[in-house]
Amino acid sequence: MPLIIPRELPAYEVLSSENVFVMHRQRAQSQHIRPLRILILNLMPSKIITETQLARLLANSPLQVQLTFLQTASHLPTHTPQEHMKAFYKTFAEVQGERFDGMIITGAPLEDMDYEQVDYWRELCDIMEYSKENVYSTIHLCWGALAGLYYHFGIRKVSFAQKLFGVYPHRVVRPANPLVRGFDEVFYAPHSRWAGVDRADIEACDRLRILADSAVAGPMLLSTDSGRQIFVIGHPEYDKYTLDAEYRRDVAAGRPILPPVNYYPNDDPAQEPVFRWRAHGHLLYTNWLNYYVYQNTPYDLGELAAVDEEV
Repeated sequence: MPLIIPRELPAYEVLSSENVFVMHRQRAQSQHIRPLRILILNLMPSKIITETQLARLLANSPLQVQLTFLQTASHLPTHTPQEHMKAFYKTFAEVQGERFDGMIITGAPLEDMDYEQVDYWRELCDIMEYSKENVYSTIHLCWGALAGLYYHFGIRKVSFAQKLFGVYPHRVVRPANPLVRGFDEVFYAPHSRWAGVDRADIEACDRLRILADSAVAGPMLLSTDSGRQIFVIGHPEYDKYTLDAEYRRDVAAGRPILPPVNYYPNDDPAQEPVFRWRAHGHLLYTNWLNYYVYQNTPYDLGELAAVDEEV
């Protein structure tokens, strides 16, 4: 939350230059407060697990957050009871007349497929197009980030010969960006994917900025200058045992899989995994809610400008 002090106080300029969030009284008095409306398009197979992971991170804030869960109508989930889907999820047709402060598009285990082969691709494109005019800021996660980069900017994914699987160090490259405010210079995040993006393609796009990357995992956190579109190529929302469950699932199924790196001590699956990304996962979502949703979304969502109309 912001610190409210007079603009004339010497500390105001000093703290502002240090990227500390301060607000003068006039701006504070002009603010209206209401619950933030966040739409979550959950594409993960284990939807209840993902719901809990994201809700935990979004709850780590003094702001009121109202969640709406969205499912695709063109794909019937098989890993989640239909009773749960009917009780807690809406379809795009049910929400497309509404507007939201923020949106999260999750990943999905689909890196080995061309986007156009995904049975709900056309519907996903419609939802991503809808987000440009009806959502202030959208986070795209993992495969959702790859799909979003392809749809919005034409950036193609790059397939890996071996799965990127483990917890990797990342370096903040734009420390002044509000999304990484409070981050350590080096932080850890989990990855579990068969594809990524080419750094040159990102750097050639004048609307995208790399905020954090990894020598091994590549660009991980990307954003437009306005923060209206954010791409997280990784899984900072994962719980302590998520990678462990994925590893043991693949072992039980007889799939060729190596233990996730930098996760178990000495990469030994017999040992307790180390949970070393939790603080930065919470901080990422707290920063997003505060700086790119709460501080910037108009009180009246009817006043939302389209992403393409940004100045």
